[in-house]
Amino acid sequence: MVSFLQIDKLTKSFGDLELFSEITFGVAQGQKIGLIAKNGTGKTTLLNIIAGKEGYEAGEVVFRNDLRVGYLEQAPNYPEKLTVLEACFYSQNATVRLIAEYEAVMNSQDTDRQQEVITRMDHEKAWDYERKAKQILSQLKINDFDKKIGTLSGGQLKRVALANVLITEPELILLDEPTNHLDLDMIEWLEGYLNRSTISLLMVTHDRYFLDRVCNEIIEIDQQQIFQYKGNYSYYLEKRAERIATSNIEIERANNLLRKELDWMRRQPQARGTKAKSRIDAFYELEEKAKQKRDAGNVQLNVKSAYIGSKIFDAIHVSKQFGDIRILNDFNYTFARYEKLGIIGNNGTGKSTFIKMLMNEIAPDSGHFDIGETVRFGYYSQEGLSFDDNMKVIDVVQDIAEYVTLGDGQTLGVSQFLNHFLFTPDKQHNFVYKLSGGEKRRLYLCTVLMRNPNFLVLDEPTNDLDIVTLNVLEEYLKNFKGCLIVVSHDRYFMDKVTDHLFVFHGDAEIQDFPGNYTQYRLWKEMKDKEQKETEAASSSKPSIQIQKNKDQKKKLSYKEQKEFESLETVIAGLEAEKAQLESELNSGTLPHDELAQKANRIGELIDEIDEKTMRWIELSELQ
Repeated sequence: MVSFLQIDKLTKSFGDLELFSEITFGVAQGQKIGLIAKNGTGKTTLLNIIAGKEGYEAGEVVFRNDLRVGYLEQAPNYPEKLTVLEACFYSQNATVRLIAEYEAVMNSQDTDRQQEVITRMDHEKAWDYERKAKQILSQLKINDFDKKIGTLSGGQLKRVALANVLITEPELILLDEPTNHLDLDMIEWLEGYLNRSTISLLMVTHDRYFLDRVCNEIIEIDQQQIFQYKGNYSYYLEKRAERIATSNIEIERANNLLRKELDWMRRQPQARGTKAKSRIDAFYELEEKAKQKRDAGNVQLNVKSAYIGSKIFDAIHVSKQFGDIRILNDFNYTFARYEKLGIIGNNGTGKSTFIKMLMNEIAPDSGHFDIGETVRFGYYSQEGLSFDDNMKVIDVVQDIAEYVTLGDGQTLGVSQFLNHFLFTPDKQHNFVYKLSGGEKRRLYLCTVLMRNPNFLVLDEPTNDLDIVTLNVLEEYLKNFKGCLIVVSHDRYFMDKVTDHLFVFHGDAEIQDFPGNYTQYRLWKEMKDKEQKETEAASSSKPSIQIQKNKDQKKKLSYKEQKEFESLETVIAGLEAEKAQLESELNSGTLPHDELAQKANRIGELIDEIDEKTMRWIELSELQ
């Protein structure tokens, strides 16, 4: 394969904090690499270094000559006076600049200039390029081309930046959290686009389904070094678990040997020979190895939640619209105790507005939410991140409480609690302004959870959180003894923590679906297929149709009825087995052979649960 990029012995530090030391890797033609690391360990910094936006202490970054490189930054920046279209074509690419010139000229009255630009468009064969560019813009729902960049939201600006990168047709793309601020349809379109293209890719993302479906290699930054895995995210999880298990065995062995060597060191006389000197040097190497940190990724945290009564909330004839855009129309719903609801839908369909009405931040046009007296909300919002940058991390948390009570009655000090959320003692005494964006999000999450809420409302909680933190949060939410509403575009996260969905289709149409996101997608694909088949069949029939009586609708046979009744029990049993296996895998006590065996069994169980659920949905529609 042709090498596009080579990183050789790259080292980067911020003061006393070393992010990575002498790391070496490459990106070849056709490779699609996912970059994984905890927040604050250098993912974005590494992309900035490669893109030439940040310096480094030692090493080399070498590109193939004349390589076209695109970079989607986590927080893109354009001149505010540019229009959306001008920003989309804001590039040094000659063809892109010609198209931008064409768009500007066609809005003028200069016919001579128009003809001259059209001739150049013909000569450069730019028409197909422009068509493809506008296709990308429409897929990302960028339609108001004359809107000024300065008036866009952060999410709209990120989509414009993504369009700009894709339009320039680079050979290598660097992507920093590309799925943030994209709705589910856009994410799935982007998955397909990147899979079909021959673009090489180096990407930071927390979206594990996206990693699984797009990347063919994973690079992990851990303890200032990199580890490479030749496979997708699922393969990485399996091999990383093996690496951690092996490393922990080696550390344990080193600790045992260290105790013996330490005893020998204490018994040595002051004058030591050459042989003893060699053994002493080996002792210090062994000591370093024994001090290596064990994996801290599998944190389980069960914060005590306040008692919650049987009445949670009722939505009573709630209606809301903004101008011609309807969000809710005479909406009624009774929320059940311990319910875990996921909300999905395209941007602009009203997901966050629904949450804000529930939280009394936006008033309905009519109707109201009747909330139970024992409900104690914990609200994590997209806009809620607000800290004094000159405070220390531990002081931010201590301002809320000195202690946190866990579900088993154990009491933790704030330092111990922060440790659970991967803030080391050093980090706890850092000032807030030194934290990365993801670390600030993690701190915000701590401040929400430590108040012991019994009803969590999370609006896009996965944005800017690393995968390790997401695993911690998922484990917490799975064991949370309370109610949950979560708005998220992270499909993996939704599958793990919710038991049913509200699907916002727009124009006040809300579908209550009894399953997780993957099950919803399977159901939707099946319905779309049935609709296409029906349309194809009806178009091939004569125009005179015989309307069947509704009473002739197919009913369940006795055998199907018995199957339907047994499916709920079967699905519950499979879910219980899956939960047990996940608990065993997270325990960290399994031997290597059992680890792989149980991981494979979980994959089989997921497929079986999906199959049984789809059959249950199919039969339920005939009830």
